[in-house]
Amino acid sequence: MDAPGGQHEPESYNPWSIVNVVFVHLAEQGLHPVLGSTGDPGPPAAALLSALGIEPAAEGNRQVMRAMRAHLAQIRSVVLGGRCHPCRRMRGRPRRHVSC
Repeated sequence: MDAPGGQHEPESYNPWSIVNVVFVHLAEQGLHPVLGSTGDPGPPAAALLSALGIEPAAEGNRQVMRAMRAHLAQIRSVVLGGRCHPCRRMRGRPRRHVSC
């Protein structure tokens, strides 16, 4: 995806989503995958993503997360009428958020 200014933004994805897809696929093929007994599948899944040019990230797909945050900000604006939500204050000090 291109960022403003025409620069390419690195794509990201959660390695555990890859583990889930592969696990389900193997089970659908009649195999019996087991998690945990032979090691952590997270690092090899992260390596696969890296080899495909996608940055492994625990938060998952950045584009999806950005769209979700924008949608939540839109909902907050409609519900709160542009006021900052009270939970955004912590011990009397305002917290800074992207949507405030």
